[in-house]
Amino acid sequence: GGNNGVTLLAGQIANRDKLSWETGPGRVSANWFGCLTQIPPRGIHGGVGFQGRYDGLASADNAVIGGWDIRSTKLGQALYDCRVLEPDLVRQVREEMDGISIMPGVWDPSFIGESQHETALNVVSGEDDSSTRCRLERIRRDIRQWKEKNNVDGHITVIWSASVERPSEAEYKSADELLEAIYDDSNTDDISPSILYAAAAALEGCSFVNGGSQNTLSAAMTSLFEESYRQPDAPSTSPLSKFAPYSSCPAYCLGTDFKAGQTKFKTAAVEYLRALGLSPRVIASSNHLGNNDMLNLTQKKTLDAKMRVKSDIFGPWQEDDLDHKVTVMYTPYIGDEKRDYVEYTSFGFLSSPHTMVTYTRCMDSILCVPLMVDAAIWCDYFVNHNVSPTDAARATAYLFKVPEGGAKGVDPGFFCQMKELEKVMEKASGKEDDVIAMGLSKGIISEEQANALRALSTM
Repeated sequence: GGNNGVTLLAGQIANRDKLSWETGPGRVSANWFGCLTQIPPRGIHGGVGFQGRYDGLASADNAVIGGWDIRSTKLGQALYDCRVLEPDLVRQVREEMDGISIMPGVWDPSFIGESQHETALNVVSGEDDSSTRCRLERIRRDIRQWKEKNNVDGHITVIWSASVERPSEAEYKSADELLEAIYDDSNTDDISPSILYAAAAALEGCSFVNGGSQNTLSAAMTSLFEESYRQPDAPSTSPLSKFAPYSSCPAYCLGTDFKAGQTKFKTAAVEYLRALGLSPRVIASSNHLGNNDMLNLTQKKTLDAKMRVKSDIFGPWQEDDLDHKVTVMYTPYIGDEKRDYVEYTSFGFLSSPHTMVTYTRCMDSILCVPLMVDAAIWCDYFVNHNVSPTDAARATAYLFKVPEGGAKGVDPGFFCQMKELEKVMEKASGKEDDVIAMGLSKGIISEEQANALRALSTM
């Protein structure tokens, strides 16, 4: 029932049914603009979209969408309330959306702002809420039942798009330690709901995407998603055996925090400044909006999690002299329409200052939903093409403010990250090998050179 969730569902229905609706400038039709997996290449040099370039890239029209929410508001009503989409489109999809059931959410009031407590009326309770283990098993059961009810035969991706949690203080060195802590009913570790959703996804063979700012992902969580850990013949002494039956299917753990609007442009803009040979010195940015996510951030405990990732986006560039400041403000009247202002000041020739300013307005959910679509489609494609967890993380680094796992330390520049995606796709599709094979067949390269190129491509 959150803005992202209902906008995603409405968009999928609109595209599936090929709807059109009235707007101020005129009538428009449904499309998947912003979703790189769903739009075709454009222009004589290609680029932009991936649909049609690689066989096996799924259509989001065929996706099955479901989820949890701690609020009980019907989805069509939630779409109407959030005022993200045009009224004429909302009118056409509202009845169908109101008929879709929402699974009660696992929650812990200490992890989110007090502003969210009053509306938390659709939560897991009773025996299913009696311990950390019971909460995890409830989520696993929800996934299995949802999969069976909807006859899902493809890969499932669980996406955290709920309100930002405060950071969890629980730390584990391994997947074994994490599972032991969850299984122990007497344990009082600071385990967040998002950690439980991620662990449940792994045990059910589903990918997990952390679209929020909290510290859900860790080395222990990443290990839980590795196929080598979730082997079907785990010894009886292993903590994993306590959660049998579990899935040994491949799945990915990706994040953290969707890089949708201001931050994505920042990485492209600073990449541009660096390409000019300038030395970025001050980036001062502010953004304000009035949706529920920003309301949740009015509490310091959740704001700290958001500011951690917003401030850390340039880390791998090691720009030690860069003064990067970020301000976020809650302004209820603005609703979901994020407005951001960024001033970039750099040193040019002979340290002369160079300053440029950007101003952006766009519905926050319109920026985030395409990333949710692409994350799920990429996970499906990567699983079907045996892409390694490290390659999957590097390929999807462009989606996140702070790439985790195998993507840690990747170049934060947007266009550099797109090159990582291109490289992984060429490798996964076999086109990279086709080029090497063609070079061999035409005598351009020797077998020894071909083997050297293959070894280089795996580094």
